[in-house]
Amino acid sequence: MTTYIFSTPYVEEGPTGGHRLFYFYKLRQGLTVTKTGNTYRTGRFFTQDQLDAVDKYYLGGHETEVTEEEKTGLINGGIGVTEANFRAI
Repeated sequence: MTTYIFSTPYVEEGPTGGHRLFYFYKLRQGLTVTKTGNTYRTGRFFTQDQLDAVDKYYLGGHETEVTEEEKTGLINGGIGVTEANFRAI
């Protein structure tokens, strides 16, 4: 069975500072993906208590090794995850 590296989705935010030039620069902010039962959700700011209450989570901005089954669930979860978020290992 193939395993994959999952890169969480992200949003680009800006401006990153007060100077005019910063308005042209965007930072990638990783979204954390949580799974409770068969429901997937993304978000930016979770407390440790919230993360402890879900079945599984993938921290935003990190890469995680996942199975074929997890990959299928993430893609079909309706949270914007596509094949581009995975690479086979």
